[in-house]
Amino acid sequence: MSKKVAEQLANMLVQAGIKRIYAVTGDSLNELNDAVRRNPGLKWIHVRHEEAGAYAAAAEAELTGLACCAGSSGPGHIHLINGLYDAHRAGAPVLAIASTCATVEFGSGYFQETNIIKLFDDCSYYNQIATTPAQLPRMTQAALQHAIQMKGVAVLGLPGDVSALEAVENISADKNYFSKALIRPQDQELALLANLINKNKKITIFCGIGAAEAHDEVVALAALLKAPVGYSFRGKMGIQYDNPYEVGMTGLLGLPSAYHSMHESDMVILLGTDFPYVPFIPQDKVLVQIDTKPERLGRRAKLDMGLHGDVRSTLRALAPLLKNKEDDSFLKAQLHVYEKVKDNLNTYVEDKGSKDAIHPEAVAAEIDKLATHNAIFTVDTGMCCVWAARYLRATGERSMVGSFTHGSMANAMPHAIGAALACPDRQVIAMCGDGGISMMLGDMATIRQYDLPIKIIVFNNRSLGMVKLEMEVAGLPDSETDMVNPDFALVAQAMGIRSLTINNPENLESAMQEAFLYNGPILVNVMTDPNALAMPPKIEFKMMKGMALSMTKLMLGGKFDEVLDTVKSNYKHLEELLD
Repeated sequence: MSKKVAEQLANMLVQAGIKRIYAVTGDSLNELNDAVRRNPGLKWIHVRHEEAGAYAAAAEAELTGLACCAGSSGPGHIHLINGLYDAHRAGAPVLAIASTCATVEFGSGYFQETNIIKLFDDCSYYNQIATTPAQLPRMTQAALQHAIQMKGVAVLGLPGDVSALEAVENISADKNYFSKALIRPQDQELALLANLINKNKKITIFCGIGAAEAHDEVVALAALLKAPVGYSFRGKMGIQYDNPYEVGMTGLLGLPSAYHSMHESDMVILLGTDFPYVPFIPQDKVLVQIDTKPERLGRRAKLDMGLHGDVRSTLRALAPLLKNKEDDSFLKAQLHVYEKVKDNLNTYVEDKGSKDAIHPEAVAAEIDKLATHNAIFTVDTGMCCVWAARYLRATGERSMVGSFTHGSMANAMPHAIGAALACPDRQVIAMCGDGGISMMLGDMATIRQYDLPIKIIVFNNRSLGMVKLEMEVAGLPDSETDMVNPDFALVAQAMGIRSLTINNPENLESAMQEAFLYNGPILVNVMTDPNALAMPPKIEFKMMKGMALSMTKLMLGGKFDEVLDTVKSNYKHLEELLD
């Protein structure tokens, strides 16, 4: 029986393991929409904005390995771009179907005509448009393979008239290949690396998302070298849990302990990380970097060695060549500092704030306490990232999704849509800023339409908090960062979502418990302290630089009690630094 190109495409998506398409339907997409309607293996998820659909697909791809979104002619697929940039930079395998006007109208300035090749060139690994039925199956297979193996976005242009034509038999593969390779440096390079490691006494390991699948190997290496382990935000969930050597994050959202450890070591081993914040990487140490993408080697710092390999395979091959270091004094000192830093972080958890100024730290800590062992957290860019980075704990089964590389606002709620649909057996918690959720309020209706049991926690500080602090730190007057918000709880109710508002810290614990016990979508509007301090980057760096010198002198003299005083003093005088 003959079938249309749209039906053929739907079948190929199902064969690749794709279960849903996030899209807003319309003219040039209608044939595909109808093909999906008739295909029991595929579902059309009607988002309210294509950007939300791209974010949802990005989250699903991060969690499951492949996802799909679509946009109709012109404005429809243009709306995908921000979410696709985020997915591409995060390494999320997403197929984006960009539908277009009829091929006979190409180049005529037709209604809603765009140049797809130019439009998506910078946020994709594959970007082609099928103008004949014979091209469509081969391009689809190629697009899927690019997304899967290169870990990023592939764009398939689909003119509306082509989707309605009779399909042509596919001459390329009828399936996709989710193949994985073991990559490690040559034996000679491993021997040189082992010699370099064996010569240095104080070593710190720093891990990114590329080390997430090598948790046990990283812990074994740390045990062998008596080395503290720091990590990036994206590396946190894969490295922090069951790790007696971890000293937290460094970077713009990180902690003084990880920064100090890296800067006081003789050698830093960078594993699976493309950490972009150069001031936080010590440039005067022996630096070694291992990454599966060799083009990334050395672009953040001058390396003594840059090695091409996946972290797990490389560490397994390296371990037999290393000497077991017996001196653990450097490790103990860094762990001691880390414990004191964590004690200090609890200050704003124990003191929950005041009416309409609840400490966001306390909110994040409550979320961590109530979240399940395998919860999925989605976090908005800005202050929510700070609280998530510092107060959400890894378990080995939890996941965290955010716009950690692209840094876009408004990602948490649409990311949660994709997470909830992809993983219906896991709890999904969206930590939203009031600025972020304001951008994408319409897609709360999507959550209600599909009855997704997402916990939407709004950190309502009535401002663009991170931007406000950045302006103050830069010596600029605070301008246009305040927000006059709607009552988010009432907005949620209007959309058919249960909601509650928390403005009294005394009710925080009980109200959050009520929200987490509710089996369905719920929005919690928390009135947080607009003046909560999140250690802006310049202040954090200045503070930690001075603290590192002070603590080093104290530790060299074995005065560990004074280390605590140094940490507390620096935190205590943070507001003075701002002034």
